[in-house]
Amino acid sequence: MKTLVIAEKPSVGRDIARVLQCTRNSQGALEGEKYIVTWALGHLVTLADPEGYDAKYKSWRIEDLPMMPQHFKLVVIKQTHRQFQIVKNQLLRKDVGTIVIATDAGREGELVARWILKIAGNKKPVKRLWISSVTDKAIREGFKKLKDGRAYLNLYAAAEARAEADWLVGMNGTRALTCRYNAQLSCGRVQTPTLALIASREQEIKSFVPKKYYTLTTVSHGMTWNWQDGKSGSNRSFDRGRIQSIAEKAEKDEMVITDVQRTVKKSYSPGLYDLTELQRDANKRFGYSAKETLNIMQRLYENHKVLTYPRTDSRYIGKDVAETLKERLQACAVGPYRKMARKLLLQPIRMDKRFVDDSKVSDHHAIIPTEQFVQLDHMSSEERKIYDLVVRRFLAVLYPPCEYEQIKLTGSCAGEKWTAGSRMMKEAGWQQAYESEWEEEDDDLLMTVTSMPKLEKGRKDTVMRPKVSEGQTKPPAYYNEGTLLTAMEKGNLGTVATRADIIDKLFNSFLMEKKDKDIRVTSKGRQLLGLVPEDLKKPELTADWEEKLLAISEGRLKKDVFISEIRGYTEEIVKEIVGGEGQFRHENLTNHLCPNCGKRMLSVQGKNSKMLVCQDRSCGYRESIARKTNARCPKCHKKMEMYGKGDAQTFVCTCGYKEKLSAFQNRRKKEGAGVSKRDIQQYMKRQQYMKRQQKEADEPINNAFAAAFAKLSLETKEGE
Repeated sequence: MKTLVIAEKPSVGRDIARVLQCTRNSQGALEGEKYIVTWALGHLVTLADPEGYDAKYKSWRIEDLPMMPQHFKLVVIKQTHRQFQIVKNQLLRKDVGTIVIATDAGREGELVARWILKIAGNKKPVKRLWISSVTDKAIREGFKKLKDGRAYLNLYAAAEARAEADWLVGMNGTRALTCRYNAQLSCGRVQTPTLALIASREQEIKSFVPKKYYTLTTVSHGMTWNWQDGKSGSNRSFDRGRIQSIAEKAEKDEMVITDVQRTVKKSYSPGLYDLTELQRDANKRFGYSAKETLNIMQRLYENHKVLTYPRTDSRYIGKDVAETLKERLQACAVGPYRKMARKLLLQPIRMDKRFVDDSKVSDHHAIIPTEQFVQLDHMSSEERKIYDLVVRRFLAVLYPPCEYEQIKLTGSCAGEKWTAGSRMMKEAGWQQAYESEWEEEDDDLLMTVTSMPKLEKGRKDTVMRPKVSEGQTKPPAYYNEGTLLTAMEKGNLGTVATRADIIDKLFNSFLMEKKDKDIRVTSKGRQLLGLVPEDLKKPELTADWEEKLLAISEGRLKKDVFISEIRGYTEEIVKEIVGGEGQFRHENLTNHLCPNCGKRMLSVQGKNSKMLVCQDRSCGYRESIARKTNARCPKCHKKMEMYGKGDAQTFVCTCGYKEKLSAFQNRRKKEGAGVSKRDIQQYMKRQQYMKRQQKEADEPINNAFAAAFAKLSLETKEGE
């Protein structure tokens, strides 16, 4: 009898097939003497749309809400029906005795496989492959340690509970809002509180009143001294007169050193990366969106096989992985990392609780390099950057702590307290992993010096150049994708696997937009927040959900108990929305008419383009009018946008520069670029490339109502 292996994506399936020596190629599967390997294409099966339960739900009507299926139905996704049939045929083969689930090792990966098995009517025993990298070694070892599929039934229950709960709240909440306010509005237990976070920050900034403050510095004993309030310990004062008076007195006085503290301190490296931390750093350093970083990571994991599983919330590794650190160092000892890695290989590898802790590893350990040989020249520029972040963080953790000598001085002048300080590096330690000096967040008043001054308590010196500086208190910064990820993590909004999708969904729904790097709520988003139930905007709701889903996965809570609670909550939010007294008004109407229905279109700012969208939600027509490009303005060198279609396409810059596409092509040729096609159409190629990658790299969050508006047919009674 043969064993059927079900992978989540074709690329992973082919890797497994190669290791298992499955060489006979058939459509959608690879077969060998002992194994057959096939694959899904992300989700092949999903929860049925409302009309799958009752034909009346084809029309969106308030009186039909809430929709509460007693038993949820599964349907094969139309676009991937062919691949599902291939998988099902393999499942039903008489010579197949065992099924191995080899989808992504996580909650959603479990759901992908289990729903396929359920709708296909599988009765055969199931085993589970659970690995964190797809190298040949990891696959071979994983198949030696296959686990009984029944050990993951609770994880499957949690995944199914998540999907059903999102269906109940999302479908009902979205239909209620859409019907009540006759506008294309949606809500969800993660996206709505995330939007509320951004709106709250905007309100905080809007209501902020800046206040002037003053600081005072002087030079003495060869060092810069900062005045410090004796009571509050602050270096700031809001009383200019007081600061000016101190400055005048200090100029006529001496600085007496009242205390000298010399200490040798150790600074430990930051921890290994989980996905959220990596997305934050990639956004801060390279401007990558959370989704872009995840997609790049997915390619490094699946295609290059040089990094471990990306969708992890742990920053630790287990003892079993720690035993492989030498092989991982050898694999990444290439290019700019060769010297650092080889230095570590010449001495015993440090392993301590700062990064090796079995108790802090959940489904997956931290993101680290694999044992796979690295070919940097085979990576794209974006892949190199993300790989560089991970490898340097990995090397830094293995290096000893950074050591430095620190001197902190306290002085007295003009009857006031003053402080000064410096530090001198003794051992660079983990900072050797970084080409530039690491940015320390603490002790920003300390200067780094090459030699430590010899100063003693009681020593006096004249005071030079007392300087009063003026500043203003600043409001909190607008969220960017990096800081929004941090806020979502702190609020327990979503998981590492879904946060990037949630952010993208909010952009694509035109509920929020970007202004430079800042994220702002759109008029549509602000109105939506005024219309949804207050409870749905609170991060505590989804945090509570995630805690209960975790309890289900650990066997501490029954799925039925959780879903019963969600049904009651759904009834409440539908009742509150239907009884709402608010109004929705389109504030972005244009004079452009929809070519399909003739109604005026809305002007919206997408994540990477400006668009015209039909105001009639049942029509759904949209078109792009401007797209971001990588072409640089010859005057200010900023990236330009492209407007128009065909021969009328024109580059436009924020500085006012305009240039037709044909003129741009000619200019580039005259400049001797020789690659004008790539330069001109890079944005198009990038979009196409990302689409191909996302086909395999995307992790669907299975929001069943995502495509519902395309089928929308709203019937309104007279007088409503």
